[in-house]
Amino acid sequence: MADHIQAEFISSVNEHSKCPKDHLAEFAFIGRSNVGKSSLINTLARKKGLAKTSSTPGKTQTINHFKFENRWYLVDLPGYGYAKISKTEREKWDLMVRGYLRNRKQLVCVFVLVDSRLEPQASDIEFLNQLGEEGIPLAIIFTKTDKLTKNQLQSNLAGYQKKLLNWWEETPPIFLTSADTGLGREEILAFIHKHVG
Repeated sequence: MADHIQAEFISSVNEHSKCPKDHLAEFAFIGRSNVGKSSLINTLARKKGLAKTSSTPGKTQTINHFKFENRWYLVDLPGYGYAKISKTEREKWDLMVRGYLRNRKQLVCVFVLVDSRLEPQASDIEFLNQLGEEGIPLAIIFTKTDKLTKNQLQSNLAGYQKKLLNWWEETPPIFLTSADTGLGREEILAFIHKHVG
């Protein structure tokens, strides 16, 4: 697979009705604030600074479209589970994100990014279950796996899968990634290409 992928930032909007009109397949990235979405987008494209990274949680506050290979979009959605926003802001977020997830016909799959270093977080499980209940196709991406030993990672993954199986008959597809080492990049791109093809 090509090392460098043609990728460009297209638009940043605050409601789904303003998203691009060209009907290309879309794959959305969402997760708790500071889970590493922007870093992973940059890793997929092998292009530093394509998505703006920040150490401040809640940096992404709009629906951001990045066009890859002129064939598909990666859509960066605002993170959830960030406590330091007002109730009004949270409701605005809810309307924007749910509006996109429920109404966007081009949406092929939602990648829910989860920090592999943490035990299962209620907000992640809740969000995954909501997607499942609404029949929205999803996959889970575990980020920052290079920060753990192999045993820690296996143990955390097993804990997560066990927790999910309380609600799910089988777990959604799972990808292990690291923005620093590039782990998981090929697998995610292959998964996307299979669905775009």
